[in-house]
Amino acid sequence: AIEDSLRRLGTDYVDLYQTHWPDHGARYEDALETLDELVRAGKVRVLGCSNETSWGLMKALSTSEREGFARYETIQNNHSLNNRRFEDELAQVCRQEGVSSIPYSPLAGGVLSGKYNGGALPSGARFSRYLELGGRQATMARRFVNEKSLASTERFATIAAEAGMSLVTLATAWSKQHDFVASTIVGVTREDQLDDIFAAADLVLSPEILKAIDEVTRDIMYPMG
Repeated sequence: AIEDSLRRLGTDYVDLYQTHWPDHGARYEDALETLDELVRAGKVRVLGCSNETSWGLMKALSTSEREGFARYETIQNNHSLNNRRFEDELAQVCRQEGVSSIPYSPLAGGVLSGKYNGGALPSGARFSRYLELGGRQATMARRFVNEKSLASTERFATIAAEAGMSLVTLATAWSKQHDFVASTIVGVTREDQLDDIFAAADLVLSPEILKAIDEVTRDIMYPMG
């Protein structure tokens, strides 16, 4: 896989190489030994994991320390205003072990743009399509778009409006404003959607805004389950 990636990218190495999903039924030694070989060969500079648990991250780190393997330096998990589970335990692991979080889906799959507010299902939107498809896709859609997630999104929209910014800007700025976060992963379907995201680049939310956000979190706990 790495050889194919290097060929397609036209480069000799990648800066960050991440495992996409953990297999807790497999030995961490096996994956980490192979990844360590790639680092030693100069084909990968930094290793990371994604969608990992607190136990899994600590297991990987302890395995690397015991065996002398290169360690995971980053973790890429779902983390947004509507999904703050990362802060329950993983944030503490990152702080104590020096692992950087790279949150994905800071807009909660587009829900934090407000486009699903009021029960709207925009034509062509991801979760509109998923609900039409049914099955596994619909189950995923209902995790992101539900009564609690829409209620919290509406309150976050009010906070953003009172602060004179878009909800997208608020959610993006919040996503990167944590001591354990190195960067945040964003994505758009249209170029004009980048404006509100880029507005968050150098934005630091005030203590008052953060307090208001935390109040919503306390009132509507775990909107995404």
